[in-house]
Amino acid sequence: MTDIKKVTVLGAGVLGAQIAFQIAYKGFDVISWDIDDDAVEAAKKRFDSFEDRYVRDVEDATKEGVAEARERLAQSTDLEEAVKEADLIIEAVPEKTDIKDDVWSKVGKAAKDGAILASNSSTMLPSDIAPASGREEDFLNFHFANNIWVLNIAEIMPHKGTKDGLVDIMKEFAEEIGMVPAVLEKEKNGYILNSLLIPFHRAALHLWMEGYATIEDIDTDWKVSTGAPMGPFEFMDMVGLRTLYAINSNAVEKGNAEEWQERLVTTLKEEYLDKGRYGWESGKGFYDETGPDKNNPKKDN
Repeated sequence: MTDIKKVTVLGAGVLGAQIAFQIAYKGFDVISWDIDDDAVEAAKKRFDSFEDRYVRDVEDATKEGVAEARERLAQSTDLEEAVKEADLIIEAVPEKTDIKDDVWSKVGKAAKDGAILASNSSTMLPSDIAPASGREEDFLNFHFANNIWVLNIAEIMPHKGTKDGLVDIMKEFAEEIGMVPAVLEKEKNGYILNSLLIPFHRAALHLWMEGYATIEDIDTDWKVSTGAPMGPFEFMDMVGLRTLYAINSNAVEKGNAEEWQERLVTTLKEEYLDKGRYGWESGKGFYDETGPDKNNPKKDN
């Protein structure tokens, strides 16, 4: 068992809220921080929505157990106050360098000595983020998949300056919160999961956007041919179309996108996001009805 008792999660968006709640569900005291009262109120609604999801998806979960988790979860807009007693600080703020640098520069000054500093960043390496904290030896990335109570992987990525023993601590902590740890031996954009998943989704999106096949036929072909329970578009509904939009719009902004990706970004915004079709989060995405597959087994996490 680790010595981690108190955890602060910075950022309470879709994934930040999930991280905070899962850790509280496993018995830890958690503070969820976000930038202002509006963000905190939005997060409160996310937390309140987890009861039905946990009871439905997690083996042995009860309404009473979920309510107890909610009681262990506090919310704050005071960054310094939120982190000062934390044994572990997990950052899940927007994927913008200036935002992360600002947050970590403040956390580095306010966190107690020996606190573990971790980023959930999907696109930035720990060596890109750690210098802003001024505490590079205490820093690594700790990355989760969306819907973490079901897809319970925790990818751990140190950098060259991460102190010895920290990865082992985070592996043990991952297990304590019901996750399965997967360690990167060295830094890699995309970790393990996205290094495999992004090319797969990219191929499916290319087939669709270029008119080679419909969403339904692409998913059907994949499921029948491989025996997989979900096709790529069903999977992307689960990941979330806002995440999909962010990845592809970022490629467009950097000039790394192909012409079909530029059309994809426009299509995602106008035909999906602007119409409230976010995927599992809203119940509609690429499909008119989307949500947990009835064949998905409950997770004992």
